[in-house]
Amino acid sequence: MQELMSQTYYGNTMAEWTIALGIALGAFVVGKIVYWISGGMLRRLTAKTESKIDDVIVDMLDEPLVLVVTALGLRLAVGTLTLPAAINQFLFNALQGLIVVAVAWTVVRLFDAVITHVLQPAIENSESDLDDQLLPVVRKGGKTILWSLGIIMALNNAGYDVAALIAGLGIGGLALAMAAQDTVKNVFAGFTIFTDRPFTLGERVAVSGFDGAVEEIGLRTTRIRTLAGRQVTIPNSGISNSAVENISSEPSRKVVMTLGLTYDTTPDAMRRAMVILGEIEAAHGEDTTSEPVIAFSGYGDFAMNVLFIYYIRKGADIMGTQTSVNLAILDRFNAEGLSFAFPTQTIELAGGAPSD
Repeated sequence: MQELMSQTYYGNTMAEWTIALGIALGAFVVGKIVYWISGGMLRRLTAKTESKIDDVIVDMLDEPLVLVVTALGLRLAVGTLTLPAAINQFLFNALQGLIVVAVAWTVVRLFDAVITHVLQPAIENSESDLDDQLLPVVRKGGKTILWSLGIIMALNNAGYDVAALIAGLGIGGLALAMAAQDTVKNVFAGFTIFTDRPFTLGERVAVSGFDGAVEEIGLRTTRIRTLAGRQVTIPNSGISNSAVENISSEPSRKVVMTLGLTYDTTPDAMRRAMVILGEIEAAHGEDTTSEPVIAFSGYGDFAMNVLFIYYIRKGADIMGTQTSVNLAILDRFNAEGLSFAFPTQTIELAGGAPSD
């Protein structure tokens, strides 16, 4: 056994490799133990508070804390070995970068926890819809910025010249900008949607041939749930360049009907028909605005037309109200003997009586 442990591999004895591995594994175990002890103490303290955010923060520190302690242990383990200078420096820089990534991961998790458990509940209780639209953008944008800063700092700590790297990317920046021009266009269109506010979350809109409720407004795209239940993702530039019909913003739904009565309808019967339509609209006053338009609008090819326009209140059952009004018209007109016309022609034969 002693002979095995004294054998040399890559400039270090087996015993030295074993010690380094033990330090690395021990660091992982120590990280877990530290979290269990500190986490248990912190949870007992946070359990006494009414806020849930401190409990969430403690949970968020689990994996990053273990990763940081493990990275520190790996760094210590590498320090016990005799390695070529280039390899030793590479591992040292890599571990430095790993520690920075772990810290960035922690910050991102804490940022997401604050958004989810503090800002989102407060926004849900607010009356404004603008904050509901901005929250997903703030969450995605904030996490992107934090990760970008973390990666830059990690590369810098890993020994890379970040300034030179960014400058080198400048050569391909123009080509990248050309390739990403559609994305940039959509992002600017997203800001236009946020500022102009042609619609808000939850509203029903008709745009680019799609009719449905707005589910999400992002920086690049907007998601709409169609009336068929399918989700459609539309680029923001397509929305900003198209006519947007905000159906939810209508104060009431206008319903236009033209009822054709037969030509044997008497003037009194025509007047009675218009009175009946007014009574039917009044009977549905809870769902309509009581501002109907009823008129003997003209003589058609095979019917005398009665124009009936009424307005269904916002929030009422549109299809249910229309069905109820139509059934009431059918019932009352049949009861009064008012006949609806259908296409007919009367042909007069020369020297004879007219023939239908």
